[in-house]
Amino acid sequence: MSNRILSIGSQFPAFKKKAVVSTEKGKEFADLTQDHASSQGQWMVMFWWPKDFTFVCPTEIAEFNKKASDFSDRDTVLIGASTDSEFVHLAWRKDHADLKDLKFPMLADTSKSLAEELGILDNEEKIAYRATFIIDPQGIVRWVSVYDLNVGRNVQEVLRVLDALQTDELCPCNWNKGQETLTTQLNMN
Repeated sequence: MSNRILSIGSQFPAFKKKAVVSTEKGKEFADLTQDHASSQGQWMVMFWWPKDFTFVCPTEIAEFNKKASDFSDRDTVLIGASTDSEFVHLAWRKDHADLKDLKFPMLADTSKSLAEELGILDNEEKIAYRATFIIDPQGIVRWVSVYDLNVGRNVQEVLRVLDALQTDELCPCNWNKGQETLTTQLNMN
């Protein structure tokens, strides 16, 4: 079986999964659905990592956490995910100093059904690739990035692309928020 990654313009799949939302006793878990962001008219960034209790993954999760307010400022819900269980997520959060105070949920796709539907499930190990999806408020995938298992992603690039998508204008190579878009430049001539 080969992976067919869910692409731009596709409706993000419906899901209902357990997630770790806190380390406080009795408030650790919640159910998340695809409506978590769209029901509030917000964008969603869902990023996946291969396995809990590994080396590259916490560096990415910690960086997303450092930038959590940047996503929030852009009316964007941030969700981290892997195929580990919610209990493994909770244990990892309690064990790893950089993960104790996460500002976003850690989704548990223990059935691997969502990862499979997204086309990001490694065929041999049955773990998720390092994938990032930007989904607009209508639930449409607007950007997908997939990395090999051993390469960490650039969170600043995710923010840059989110900014560009939210302008709804033409953004040139290396464009950053605050710079002129091509639409603006064309209108000036």
